[in-house]
Amino acid sequence: MFGACEALASWNPHLPRRGSWRSSFRLELHLFGRARLSYDVDVLALLRSVWDEPRPAPVPARVWRDWVLVALLMPAVALEGVLRPDLPWRAYSVAVTIGLVPTLLWRRTRPLSMLTICFVATSLIPALLGGPSSDPYTAAYLLILPYALFRWGSGRDVVIGFAVMLVSVGVSTISEPGDLVGALAVMFATIALGGAFRYRARARMRELDQVKLLEREQLARDLHDTVAHHVSAMAIRAQAGLATSASGPEAATDALRVIEAEASRALAEMRAMVRVLRRGQPADLTPGRGIGDLEELTRQGGSGPSVDVEVSGDVGDLSPAVGSAVYRLAQESVTNALRHARHATRVEIRVAADETSVHLRVSDDGDSGHIRPAASAGYGILGMIERADLLGGTCVAGPDPGGGWTVTAVLPRTGPAT
Repeated sequence: MFGACEALASWNPHLPRRGSWRSSFRLELHLFGRARLSYDVDVLALLRSVWDEPRPAPVPARVWRDWVLVALLMPAVALEGVLRPDLPWRAYSVAVTIGLVPTLLWRRTRPLSMLTICFVATSLIPALLGGPSSDPYTAAYLLILPYALFRWGSGRDVVIGFAVMLVSVGVSTISEPGDLVGALAVMFATIALGGAFRYRARARMRELDQVKLLEREQLARDLHDTVAHHVSAMAIRAQAGLATSASGPEAATDALRVIEAEASRALAEMRAMVRVLRRGQPADLTPGRGIGDLEELTRQGGSGPSVDVEVSGDVGDLSPAVGSAVYRLAQESVTNALRHARHATRVEIRVAADETSVHLRVSDDGDSGHIRPAASAGYGILGMIERADLLGGTCVAGPDPGGGWTVTAVLPRTGPAT
């Protein structure tokens, strides 16, 4: 119906060069003998990204359904042992299957450990003892463990657990090779289900975060409109008071009263808006950050890349908004470098101020071929660009031709033009 499609995959391992080794392959898809799609896949980079993936958060605690499941499975396994006298190694199979039921209680918090225990007990030990693997029908509950591993485990747990599962399936099918295809099909179906729920939950969290961000942006616009309205009213009354102060002091006094009332209303509405914007977050009682706080970023490196800060020029009379923006841009850049820069040993923060603007440059010496994500868990690079734009400046982030990743920003000293 859609015509013939030919897929051609060629494996091109690159030989070691200058102390590095990279393995990749090219996947080419030919459609109708004309159109061709070509992809270069770096296998090692893909494996590293999977290995470094954190666990989904938050991991739910045990709930009453877990205890009910355990309470129902134990007598069910025992009943099967009574009703199936032909079960191989019946006493061992029933005892092991019952003994492994409590592992379900830790399947979310310790998925790799629980899966390893179960697969060793049901596959490796029987193989070493020379008997068949344990196969009660009720042992199907063990499929919950691979699901839990791919749903709740970290990338490292997933890679190690997948290797354990392959070894277990291979050992189990030594005595019965005909079961290999079925075992692999069931295993991959369970893995796919766990992975699907994992990424569905992640997509849902991203949607919720986006909704919250849009709500806060709307509230910020409302706050801006409210403040602009009251400040405009105060400016008009102040001008009127100045114009009439010489001929009528009472008019100037009335203008001051109106200005005071408008200012009070503006402050009240601003506080109400800020409370809504901070909903669900602890109040930040620390003073606003500025360029003078950049030295604190040198302690973020820990055991990773070192962070070096250098400030030149007169930064003493900068607008507070500009000083805060420089700090936040540098902080986000350092966080991204520590999180994503491969093999980086140094992160440099350079701030230079002249008569009209402030220049920020944050660079690292990581691998130039590694692609950084467009946004991190916070506002990311997009948020950095928007922050600079709101102040009338610019921000650019991207790979450096000489290697590593560089973020540059230029901000006016006085903030946005009014």
